[in-house]
Amino acid sequence: MTCCAPGADMALQAAGALPSDDEVVLSSRALGNGLHQVELAVPGVHCAACIQTIEKSLGKLPDVVSARVNLSTKRVSVQWVGEKLPPIVQTLVSVGYVPNLFSTEALASDKALSELIRAVAVSGFAAANIMLLSVSVWSGAEGSTRDLFHWISALIAIPALMFAGRIYYRSAWSALRQGRMNMDVPIAIGISMAYAMSLYETITHGHYAYFDASVTLLFFLLIGRTLDHVMRDRARSAVIGLARLQPQGAVVEEKNGRREYRPVSEIVEGSRLLVAVGERVPVDSIVESGQSDIDASIANGESAPQPVAPGKELHAGVLNLTGPLVLRALRPASSSFLAEMTRLMEVAEGGKARYRRIAERVSTLYAPVVHLTAILTFVGWIFATGDWHRSITVAIAVLIITCPCALGLAVPIVQVVAARRLFEGGVMMKDGSALERMVGVDTVVFDKTGTLTLGTPRLVNGREISPSKMAIASELATHSRHPVSKAIMAEGIGMGERFDEVHEVPGCGVKGLLGKDEWALGRAQWAAPKSLDANGTVLAKNGSEVARFVFDDRLRPDAKSVVAELAGRGVSVSMLSGDQEAQCDAVAARLGIDDYAAELLPADKVLRVQALAEEGRNVLMVGDGLNDAPALAAAKVSMAPATAADIGRNAADFVFLGDSLDAVPLAMEVAKGADRLIKENIGLAILYNALAVPIAILGYVTPLIAAIAMSASSLLVIGNALRLMRRKRRHKVAEVVAPLREALT
Repeated sequence: MTCCAPGADMALQAAGALPSDDEVVLSSRALGNGLHQVELAVPGVHCAACIQTIEKSLGKLPDVVSARVNLSTKRVSVQWVGEKLPPIVQTLVSVGYVPNLFSTEALASDKALSELIRAVAVSGFAAANIMLLSVSVWSGAEGSTRDLFHWISALIAIPALMFAGRIYYRSAWSALRQGRMNMDVPIAIGISMAYAMSLYETITHGHYAYFDASVTLLFFLLIGRTLDHVMRDRARSAVIGLARLQPQGAVVEEKNGRREYRPVSEIVEGSRLLVAVGERVPVDSIVESGQSDIDASIANGESAPQPVAPGKELHAGVLNLTGPLVLRALRPASSSFLAEMTRLMEVAEGGKARYRRIAERVSTLYAPVVHLTAILTFVGWIFATGDWHRSITVAIAVLIITCPCALGLAVPIVQVVAARRLFEGGVMMKDGSALERMVGVDTVVFDKTGTLTLGTPRLVNGREISPSKMAIASELATHSRHPVSKAIMAEGIGMGERFDEVHEVPGCGVKGLLGKDEWALGRAQWAAPKSLDANGTVLAKNGSEVARFVFDDRLRPDAKSVVAELAGRGVSVSMLSGDQEAQCDAVAARLGIDDYAAELLPADKVLRVQALAEEGRNVLMVGDGLNDAPALAAAKVSMAPATAADIGRNAADFVFLGDSLDAVPLAMEVAKGADRLIKENIGLAILYNALAVPIAILGYVTPLIAAIAMSASSLLVIGNALRLMRRKRRHKVAEVVAPLREALT
């Protein structure tokens, strides 16, 4: 139902002036061996048919190696060999898709949704008012009263068809101009002919007009298209959010000591960068001087800040928390860690863009069959009766009764009902196609920190430490906002006296003077240099360790039972983490997970997910961190908790609220029910056409009855979709009745 190639006028308006060949070449990048790649935005891409048209057209060009369309970002990536640029822009324009140079701003400025919403509002208002007037005609209004109601309906329908219907007219004209057919062509013809015949009936004082059929049909179809657009549009926010983590620039210090702010695109390898507290690292760099704590969750997924010192390598996008740093750039922004993550996510989303919905597969030949049927009906009635008015009326009835409204609603209405049921269960669905992809899941891959666990450290040996030492540690911890300090404060008790002098050393810990003694709370290597174990967090007095703190991360409620439930269903469960081996061993043992891996980078997680896919597995990835975003996008379907980082939430197909992982089996259950109902709805829509079309061809259906039958078919698929909610209520009743039954027996 979203098969629509926009007209050039619309695309030019959205995209602005066409990029010149020189601009395209300048925005491309060399991949080596004479291979070049460029990314162009194509705002008119809406469906799988659009993707096929673009990739097929570009693939025929000489020297073009590959062309790949990303539906989520509405972006086409083209690779070619040689210094001469193939006619990429001209080819895109020739098939109805006007490109512009890709940018995050262009990606976020798509106005198609607001246009659809306005069209739905206008057509809905018009349909409601025309239907009220039609009721009077159906009730027996005659003569001048009937004609007046018809003329008022005609006047109301004109702006609705011109404003709301232009979406379909534009698409149909563009397809016909390129010698193609799409499902918008019969829609445009049907609503136009219904209006034309209604106007003829009004002028000739006929008893019946079909303005309500024309506008109501348009209203239903626009609802389906809007729902589909919303589902697809949300997937684009992940790449936008990831790109926005890239700083726009940084302060660069020259060899002569001069400092100036430069855009990130002008930062080259070897540049000396000054990064203040609260700023993100612009490019992959190494620390030259300074100490600080950084939020490196984008790289390793761990929520706890990590200390950094001279010699430490930092990835682009990590956040500097506590102290200024002087860095040396290791590589330009285009080759940075953050750029790699963006490319990983886009490649994974490109695979998703090829997903063909059941309704689109069924409706591949729908448009030409409808046209052929209507034409043959008209010709047959002309030969049989010679009455052109009767013939064209029957042909219009065939067009209307076969309009793909029920087929168009078959998928999105189930998605809406499923989204409501999931939301009531604490799960938000962000991508409608995820329901279909969730059905065949046989492997669930969990991230550890923040997913299987809550991501907040908890002190586990507080009772083993003397109250006096806990009081001192708690007092020092009040001067820090580090998560470990917060955990000590939560378990500690106050002390009567206060430290004379307290200061925090970024990345190391907190020191304070109490009388003549110097106390330190922080990294063992810093607080107690002579300690036998240089790892962990300790309390030290005058450089000697007096207490050691042990932390763990609390498991999410029901994590163990959910893992067991999934295993009981025959679903394989794995765990991937960027954390250390020891922590992963402990969590895996507590949850009964045998397949797990530790100390993984984002690219490593993607490779693991892809390896499972190559084995024929259908993978559901559940993760929360920035470092999980590429793996979330690479999996067949993905979930993230609401507490996840913005990029993790945006990259996921489902987001669950609360602390419980019960959302995972719930989503799998709803997906299976939705998949069954989608297939039933498509079957009902096909059955409806199989029964209704012969009746319409034989002339037993007027356009008005055809419109009613079309609406009835839509109500049929809507009612069938609502069974998903009724099934939920029956489950609730069963949950209440079962304990009573057990008690009575």
